[in-house]
Amino acid sequence: MRKLAMVAFGGNALLRAGEKGTFENQLRNVEQTCAQLRHLVERGYDIVIGHGNGPQVGNVMLQHEAGKKMFGLEAMPMDFCGAETQGSIAYMIETGMERVLSRAGLDRKVVSLVTRVEVPSDDPGFRNPTKPVGPYYPEAPGDGAVYREDPRGRGWRKVVASPRPVAIHNIDLVERLAREGYIVVTVGGGGIPVVREKEGFRGVEAVIDKDLASALAAVTMHADEFYILTDVPKVYLHFHTPQEQALDTMTVAQARQYLSEGMFAEGSMAPKVRAGIFFVENGGRQCIITEAGRLDDPACGTRIIL
Repeated sequence: MRKLAMVAFGGNALLRAGEKGTFENQLRNVEQTCAQLRHLVERGYDIVIGHGNGPQVGNVMLQHEAGKKMFGLEAMPMDFCGAETQGSIAYMIETGMERVLSRAGLDRKVVSLVTRVEVPSDDPGFRNPTKPVGPYYPEAPGDGAVYREDPRGRGWRKVVASPRPVAIHNIDLVERLAREGYIVVTVGGGGIPVVREKEGFRGVEAVIDKDLASALAAVTMHADEFYILTDVPKVYLHFHTPQEQALDTMTVAQARQYLSEGMFAEGSMAPKVRAGIFFVENGGRQCIITEAGRLDDPACGTRIIL
C-alpha cells in the first residue's frame, strides 16, 4: 500500500501578499503550488488536499452585502458562502493540478468534494465568538449579530465562533478515492460547519480552523504524513529576531513547551503547530510544516514527531 499524505494549502497558495484577488492571480498561484506537489506524486504518495478560504469567503460576503444594498437581493448565510468558495477554489485546484500532471506525464485524476464538518452545538466558542469575518462597518449594525471594534481603528467587524471539528462527512469516501489513486480536494476552508439535529444537520455561522480540520481528516483516514504548507521553509523560535532559530525536528512535548512560552504567534504558526500535535498524538507518523517550494527535498521543513 502506498503512503497517504494529507496536504493543507496555506493562504499564499491562492494569493500572495499585496496581490489583487483576481481569478488569474489565484489560478497562477494554485498551479505553482500544485507543481510542487508533483514531487510527492512522483515519490508514490496518495494525496488529499485541504485549503483555506479566508479572503475568498470574505469577498463573497461583501458581494452579497453589496447586492442587498444595491438591488435588494437576499444575502446568503455564512455556511452558504463557505460552500460557494469551497467549490470555486476546488475548481482552481483541480484545473491547476490537472495541468501539472499532464505536463509531467502522470496518470492521476483529481476530484473535489464540497465537505460539511460537524461541530458541537455546545462548543464554548458559540458563547464567546472571536473570529472576525466580512466587511468593516463605521458602527456596529443592529442586526442581532455580534460585532467588535477593530483594534487598528478600521471600524466594527462581525465575529463568529471558531468551534472544534469532531467529524468530517464522507471522509470514508475521500479515503477510498485517495487510496484508489485519485487526488482528492476536501475540507476547504476547514469545512462547512454544521451541527447535528433530529432531522439531520444545520449549517451555522462559524469558521473552523482549516489546519485542525485537515489534521482531523488525516487522523480519520489513517494518513501516514500530514503536510502543512505555509510561506516559510521551517518553524522558527524567536521568529524575526536576532535570536531566530530554525527547527528541523521537535517532539510533541517540545512543541507544547514552545507554545506555552509564546514562541509561535496566534493566527499564524501556533494553530499549525497545534494541528501537527493533534495529528501525531492520534496515530500519525509525522507532521511536516514547510513551504511548497521545498517539497522536492524529502527532508524538508520542520517535523513534529512523538
